[in-house]
Amino acid sequence: MKKSSKVNRAWIHDHLNDPWVKLANKEGYRARAAYKLKEIDETLHLIQPGHVVVDLGCAPGAWSQYVRRRLSPSGAAVGDLNGAIIGLDLLPMEPIEGVAFIQGDFREDATLSALQTALAGRQPDVVVSDMAPNLSGIASADAARVEYLIELAIDFAQNHMKPEGALVAKVFHGSSYNSLVQRFKDAFVTVKTIKPKASRDRSAETFLVGLRLKR
Repeated sequence: MKKSSKVNRAWIHDHLNDPWVKLANKEGYRARAAYKLKEIDETLHLIQPGHVVVDLGCAPGAWSQYVRRRLSPSGAAVGDLNGAIIGLDLLPMEPIEGVAFIQGDFREDATLSALQTALAGRQPDVVVSDMAPNLSGIASADAARVEYLIELAIDFAQNHMKPEGALVAKVFHGSSYNSLVQRFKDAFVTVKTIKPKASRDRSAETFLVGLRLKR
């Protein structure tokens, strides 16, 4: 048996037995990632009824699903919505009731223009970014790609978000980590680092949360 097929089988076994995957299936979330944002939100109380939330890198939609339930008066996956959610991703996404979805490249002006149109003059209260580049395995190149996406997310928040708003972004421990933390500190009054329980122990991912933009 090839090593790669052994690795794949091990991953599938771990995935199917993952308590967060089982919980996501039970509660109707498209991915276990929903519980990462849930823990961050419950820790810092970021998302409130009436908020406008932008979800960058939203596919397959678990974060948007969580936000949609938070903005529902009854916490439901369908029905009334007190607020607005705009999701954006390169990949297609199955529709989520109440979520405006834009398929496009966040690095391109046309996509950002479509996002501005969808905002219709409103300023987001919260921007969440689960964006991650396609990794090449070349550490320096991958670090640069991650850093670039984070830069774009911060720039978007600085140009569009309410001054008292919050940005949540996925980052990876690596050569660019310290510079990304510094970039957050340059942009926000308060910066929090959270490694949610639903994030796999062996994963290098963590989440930076910037609260209140610096003038």
